Amino acid sequence: MKLVDSHCHLDDPKFDADREQVIERARAAGVERMMAIGTGNGPPDLEIGIRLAERYEFFLATVGVHPHDASKAAEDTFGRLRELARHPKVAAIGEIGLDYHYDFSPRDVQRSVFEKQLEIAAEAGKPIVIHTREAWQDTVSLLRRNWRGRGIMHCFTGDVEQAREALSLGFHLSFGGVVTFPKADNVREAARITPDERLLIETDCPYLAPVPHRGKRNEPAFVADVARRLAEVRGCGVEEIAELTAGNFERLCMRG
Repeated sequence: MKLVDSHCHLDDPKFDADREQVIERARAAGVERMMAIGTGNGPPDLEIGIRLAERYEFFLATVGVHPHDASKAAEDTFGRLRELARHPKVAAIGEIGLDYHYDFSPRDVQRSVFEKQLEIAAEAGKPIVIHTREAWQDTVSLLRRNWRGRGIMHCFTGDVEQAREALSLGFHLSFGGVVTFPKADNVREAARITPDERLLIETDCPYLAPVPHRGKRNEPAFVADVARRLAEVRGCGVEEIAELTAGNFERLCMRG
């Protein structure tokens, strides 16, 4: 079974003691490719994901400024992102977007930094990886005004209406551990109606471990549990979910 974890944070300090073993477990579980999200702790270090991807042939990376860190961005940040977007291992710009839950950066700053990164992604011809939390309408509004390309709604936790709205904008929907949570019926229904060609899976590790690992540190091997739950939701085999999502990832993030 060929699996892809389309969103992982293996740079996180929670993996410092056993990162190699975590990667070995992922490979043993059938995870053939992982995308290292390059937001880290924010500027000035923009190369967290690239450093991992350069060490392992089966990794790709993103670069970007997370909305939490938007207030750390300066003009040279955007110049550097433009340079890094051309790196051969960089498959997407992200995770970028808006987070009104924590408001670690002022909302107007978040919106400005988001728009600038949409511009950089468009110039580079790269897809985007969207983080949105308690900011759906503003996120969609900015995308409608500023984006005409490909992208991923990372860790999608919305309802069917939001799923259809994201799909209408041309986005893929990526489902993680939340789809396995007992009370996440709305997320499962969104996953059920997502077209085959727009479906992705992820862990967002070390966060949001799926059932039966809930409450533990998440890791890429657990993407298999997400695939199994999606197979139940969609009434198909887990091998079909693996094949669909791996193929979708390759077409979205590995084409020129």
